[in-house]
Order: sequence, then structure tokens, then C-alpha cells
Amino acid sequence: MSRSAWKHAGCVTWVIALACALPAAHAGRGCQAERPTVAAVQQGLGLAERTVKQLDASGAQVVVLARAGQDLRAHGLRYSHLGLAYKAPDGWRVLHKLNDCGSAQSAIYRQGVGDFFLDTPYEHVAAVVVPSPLLQQRLMPVLRDPGSRTHLHTRAYSMVAHPWAVRYQQSNQWAIELIASVMSPDVTDRASAQRWLKQAGYRPSELRVSMWSRLGARMTMANVAFDDHPNELRYSGRIQTVTVDSVFTWLQQSGLAEAEWVVR
Repeated sequence: MSRSAWKHAGCVTWVIALACALPAAHAGRGCQAERPTVAAVQQGLGLAERTVKQLDASGAQVVVLARAGQDLRAHGLRYSHLGLAYKAPDGWRVLHKLNDCGSAQSAIYRQGVGDFFLDTPYEHVAAVVVPSPLLQQRLMPVLRDPGSRTHLHTRAYSMVAHPWAVRYQQSNQWAIELIASVMSPDVTDRASAQRWLKQAGYRPSELRVSMWSRLGARMTMANVAFDDHPNELRYSGRIQTVTVDSVFTWLQQSGLAEAEWVVR
């Protein structure tokens, strides 16, 4: 199993976990990864196998692939983390951003579908949207390019990074900004990507986060920061961020992707 399979997903873990659900940790301290059980590995690889079969049958060359790494039902959300999957000569690969072991840093990883589902998810389910032929065509060369690992990437990570700020960047945010970069020649950096997304009708999710949850998360978790959020929203507990659900909704409503389908 690859070393990256033991890393924490760079997904949005949300608020009920922010203050009390995770073990106590000091900001910046490294964590000890827990090896998944044999049953979890079998389930993850089984889900990956079923997903690959359906991806092959779809005829798509590029898809947006999501997993349910965390239980987000309290916030009306189903999925926590997405990646951009493409068909390579030797099989499907997923390009996605991961937060490294709960730290304040992140990196872009290129993994097989099996690795993508080996992060001990809350629910063994995959969600897929197939981009329009035009978007697939434009994404493919970027995804296959080794330089795509650093394109529009900010290492400074917050799992609740504000969608219209560039101080931090979370995983789903990197993916949607990359999509913006292939859709417009005017996108040359993260700020211009965000301007294009606004103009294209993207709307982030808004979470309700109490002051005590924000304070507890900021004091105990290196990968959570709120100082990039506008004061008028932050002090009223309205935290906007990029979620899988908001990305899927925007892609479908804008005509950039087909309807979502699910693999169990």
C-alpha cells in the first residue's frame, strides 16, 4: 500500500468534530496514522473495483470523483472530499489535494482509485459526475501534466478555507479553481480563478459554527483557521467554504457536468 494511503484526507471535517470529537492535539504537532483494518481495506478496494468498472463503462475520460470520508449529515452534506480522476494508459488516476496528517500544510497527490478509497471513510460510497465533453477535453492535458501538482496550489491549508480568499486553500477548493483555470484564458492565479467562479455562478456552502467551536478548533487543530473569513460573517458564525455538494450542484446547474451517479 502506498505511503500516501495513510495520510489524512484533505477534506472538510466540519464543526462537530472541531471542538471536541477529535483527540486533543497541539497545533503543528504531527499525528500518528492509524492503520486501517483488513475489513476496511477489503471494503475500500471493493468500492474502488466497482467504481472503475462503472467509469470504464461510462466512456468518460475525466470525471469528478467524491468520497464520504466524514459524517456530514448534520450539515445537510453527503460527501466530504473530491478529486479529479482521469483515464491513463495503465488505468484510472486521481489527482487531488491532501492535508498532511492534520498539519497546516498540504500537497497534491496522484493516486490510483484504490488508494483514494483507503482513508477509512465514514461510508463506503462513491459519487461521480461526468464533465461535459469540452471540460473533459480541457482538463485532460492539465491532469496528465506533472506540473499540475503545483498549478494554482497553495500549501497553507485550512479545512474551512474561505472560497474568496487566497491565504489558505482546502482540497475541494483547489479542484474547483483548477477547473476555472481551464475554462478561461483570463485565469492566471487563484484570485482570477475565484473571480471567474463568482461570475460563472458558483455559490459556496455556508455552515453555522459557534464561537466556542471556532475557538476550540483554532486552539487544538493546526489545519483549521478562520482568519481569512470576513469579520461580518465569522463573528456571526456563518462560515462559507467549498464543499463537494456545492461543486456538484454548480457543475450540473451550469451545464458543465451530467447528473451525479453513485457507486456503493
